Amino acid sequence: MQNTLYYGDNLEILREYIKDESIDLIYLDPPFNSNQSYNILFAEKNGTQSHAQIKAFEDTWHWDTIKAEETYREIVEKLPTKISSLIQAFRSFLGSNDMMAYLVMMAIRLYELHRVLKQTGSIYLHCDPTASHYLKLVLDSIFGAKNIQNEIIWVYKSGGATKRRFGRKHDVIFFYSKNSDKYIFNPQKEKSYMMHEYGFTKSEFHKDEKGQYTWVIMKDWWEIPSIGSADKQRLGYPTQKPEALLERIIKASSNEGDLVLDPFCGCGTTITVAEKLERKWIGIDITHLAISLMKHRLKDTFGDGIEYKVIGEPVDSAGAEELAHEDPYQFQWWALGLVGARPCESEKKRGADRGIDGIIKFHDDTYMKETKQIILQVKCGHVNRGMIDALKGVVEREKAEIGVLITLENPTKPMKLEAISSGFYEAPSGKKYPKIQILTIEDILYNGKNIERPPKVAANDVTFKRAKKYTKSGEQGELL
Repeated sequence: MQNTLYYGDNLEILREYIKDESIDLIYLDPPFNSNQSYNILFAEKNGTQSHAQIKAFEDTWHWDTIKAEETYREIVEKLPTKISSLIQAFRSFLGSNDMMAYLVMMAIRLYELHRVLKQTGSIYLHCDPTASHYLKLVLDSIFGAKNIQNEIIWVYKSGGATKRRFGRKHDVIFFYSKNSDKYIFNPQKEKSYMMHEYGFTKSEFHKDEKGQYTWVIMKDWWEIPSIGSADKQRLGYPTQKPEALLERIIKASSNEGDLVLDPFCGCGTTITVAEKLERKWIGIDITHLAISLMKHRLKDTFGDGIEYKVIGEPVDSAGAEELAHEDPYQFQWWALGLVGARPCESEKKRGADRGIDGIIKFHDDTYMKETKQIILQVKCGHVNRGMIDALKGVVEREKAEIGVLITLENPTKPMKLEAISSGFYEAPSGKKYPKIQILTIEDILYNGKNIERPPKVAANDVTFKRAKKYTKSGEQGELL
């Protein structure tokens, strides 16, 4: 089994690519914004647009969509009685709102995850108190109430400060096995030097002959620091989890060579830790932005030698055209990823982009005194000379060194002439690069072309925050 990244809806990926009972361990941290108002999520639909911003599946995880109703009918009519009856009861109690749509979309996916899990396998579902009680009932109906092994509480110190209630400082992780008798579990240990602070008796922690506290069997609450804004692990992904959390789960419920699946892979923490611990892995995400971030992270961490395949990305012009037709934003993110650019912040929010779709930041002097930038625009429809004029204006406004237009269509002759007339950017080395450049998707995919720009000097590219390079001698230990 080759390590694999899949782009697409994980329900479709699971059904098309993942065989029955082929996965040893599943970890999922589904998209759910715990900062949203509880009342908004439970508000009945009245024809107005929902304010609940579920990060992924944002077009389907609302009840006012055909997809939600279709999925509900599929569960009621085709799935086993336990889950079917539960979902019908939820609708009777909750009505038609975003929370109901969320539970419907989760139920159908958890049913497929149960199918692909080995008899010796386990699943860890990460959630917050907003929906954890509902999700536990869904898990009980699919995996069986007897197969819950732990409700793990992950506690942390950051966030959650308020004068209106006790500070919210924990997440919930449900640990279920597929079979209650023969699932993989490797007991983990933790240092006991803080046990007395939480009311444990002396028999539950011990000192060795040197007076040091020894290791004891790990409990079901884990104090692991979350990733703060200044943390070296942080890559800028809003729901990124600490590697120590995934390390603990993967060590406990899998062995070397086992296959680990994360169907909501995000920035790739699960697959990164699985690779470090010598497990095989599958990651799935529905945004090209996440796939691009994961590819950068894997390369930074393990170098060019890491082997994996990517399924679901366009590999030719026809695939690119299909993606552009289905979702122009996904096309844009994918195209930016081809040249190592990141979407600008406003674009990720689908707001006004001020003529900037993507950006590359770099240094081209040995002392890295000044951070410079390449501005990118992506077009998937008809192109004309006016687009070059507009790009030139943005480059001038932003005081950027280079501007690049990536197009699906071939540029016109006037566009080429306008780009050429824009002159050059001269690097400190004395070498010149076209100030305005045009790249077609065909150029990139078939002809191996890329942006003409200064070569890398030391930490030249600072477009994405770099993940720490991994060596076995520097293997991460437990974080408590």
